[in-house]
Amino acid sequence: MDIRVLRPDDIPHVQLANITNLPENYFCKYYLYHAMSWPQLSYVAVDVSRPPKTPYDPPKIVGYVLAKMEEDPADGIPHGHITSLSVMRTHRRLGLAEKLMRQSQRAMAETFAAHYVSLHVRVSNQAALHLYRDTLGFKVDKIEEKYYADGENAYSMRMDLGDIKAELRLKEDGEESIGKDEGDAVGDEKGEPEKEKKRLVKVGRQLGVADLVER
Repeated sequence: MDIRVLRPDDIPHVQLANITNLPENYFCKYYLYHAMSWPQLSYVAVDVSRPPKTPYDPPKIVGYVLAKMEEDPADGIPHGHITSLSVMRTHRRLGLAEKLMRQSQRAMAETFAAHYVSLHVRVSNQAALHLYRDTLGFKVDKIEEKYYADGENAYSMRMDLGDIKAELRLKEDGEESIGKDEGDAVGDEKGEPEKEKKRLVKVGRQLGVADLVER
């Protein structure tokens, strides 16, 4: 499997995965809005076990995460939001949903300094709840009544990104320390190192072995 950033030419295949698996569907321009506004945050999972037969064959996209940054957060805190997540039934139980989520969350913290990430999930979707709550560490913030078009309630969930941001800071500090001179100065600090004294030596074809020995 290859997990990479969503590209605009992936959108028709992502939309197909969305329509196949989820009741909440979007127009192509909505996916494009995400891809163009926050190109670092949305990812696709591509099955590379069966390479395309020709250069014109599309990639086999078997999962995706569509994400964004909240443009006008009500709490005034920069944070990301997971708009949609889906994996094809033929490729579930491989950990793809978790990998897609973690990649997007890391990009939110690294690129946009997001403090947390939010999402909505149906109260009846036990599989998604297990992923978000038990595997990834999301917590229920509140219940939003009749959030979905069919009238079902949604859990509004969020996950703090402090641990990811701390990990990124440690990595940056480690990279900055590479190449620093932590040893003592070499040579005479008061001036230039003493130059080697020149001496005259004998040269010529008639020299004997004794004349070539260094004294």
